[in-house]
Amino acid sequence: MAWNEPGGGKDPWGGNRNNDGPPDIDEALNKLKEKLGAFGGGSGSSGTGGAGNKSLLPAALLVLALLWGLLGVYQVDEKEQAVVLRLGEYSDTRGPGLKWNPPIIDSVTTVRTTEERQYSARGLMLTQDENIVEISLSVQYNIANAKDFVLNIRDPETSLKHATDSALRHVVGSTALDSAMSTGRDQVAEGTAQKLQELLDIYGSGINVIKINIGEARPPTEVKAAYDDVIKAREDQERLVNEAQAYSNGIIPEARGQAQRLREEANGYKSQVVSKAEGEAARFSNLLSEYSKAPEVTRERMYIDAIEEVMSNTSKVLMDAEGGNNMLYLPLDKIMQQGASAGQSRSSETSEQLIDRISNEVIEKLQRNNERAQVERRR
Repeated sequence: MAWNEPGGGKDPWGGNRNNDGPPDIDEALNKLKEKLGAFGGGSGSSGTGGAGNKSLLPAALLVLALLWGLLGVYQVDEKEQAVVLRLGEYSDTRGPGLKWNPPIIDSVTTVRTTEERQYSARGLMLTQDENIVEISLSVQYNIANAKDFVLNIRDPETSLKHATDSALRHVVGSTALDSAMSTGRDQVAEGTAQKLQELLDIYGSGINVIKINIGEARPPTEVKAAYDDVIKAREDQERLVNEAQAYSNGIIPEARGQAQRLREEANGYKSQVVSKAEGEAARFSNLLSEYSKAPEVTRERMYIDAIEEVMSNTSKVLMDAEGGNNMLYLPLDKIMQQGASAGQSRSSETSEQLIDRISNEVIEKLQRNNERAQVERRR
């Protein structure tokens, strides 16, 4: 028969259950506390209670040993390394994976070795030329040796800040102001990174400097206006020098070109005069040879050529007729105008042909006038 049925057996919480009401919860809890009194130092001192305490002691020890073992289990991430100290002395450096070390005996410190960290700084520095410059920079670094990072330096981050400040002041102190603010910033960054790594290696910090970036380099705020004026004056100087250089680069080649052109023209004129003189000399030699053969004909031809050349440059000619007192007037200007009008009708006729034709007409007219004068004298 069940204990909770009417007329049932003994209540498992202790005492006989009747139908008057539910069991007393407080009484049941008190009895349970009496049974577990061995763990809490209860007042139960009966022989039965002592035997129960002795039977629970191995189980409690087993539970404590299990908890102690579980507390020693830990996970090392792929980006981390674990530095193990046994009783305060370095024992081992462990890589990624599930690890176990006895708690209390061993202490484990995990370090993120592959993570790239960054530290920023700003400060006033004295340059080589005794000027003050304000520089801001950022240091990119990682942990190369987890053991040195954990054990050799008490506060690696603070040591890094102090070493960075010392290295930057050392490099800037060997650099001029203009170089540190403009063209030499990359050299300052490289020199600072090299000097910082040397200091960190001396400290045994386990830190590897990847790169240093110079963010800004400018004069202090108190003297910025004066420095801006200096920069502007220097830029004006460079601009004027560049303009002068550009003008020089433009005017010198032009002058050289003109000089070369004059030399070429002079050489051409020289060649022309020499060639003309040689041609005239050759023509005179040929003329002399013909004159020696036929003096009269050659003389007359030379006379006609000279008259042709002279009359081609004048518009009026006065001639003295033989045996008479009258002067013969030849209106060459009218004749040339007539020749010009005739030349317009015959556009294919050249000016040289026109002069020859006019000269022939003049000679023919002179001959007719001469014949006429001779006839009159005969009468």
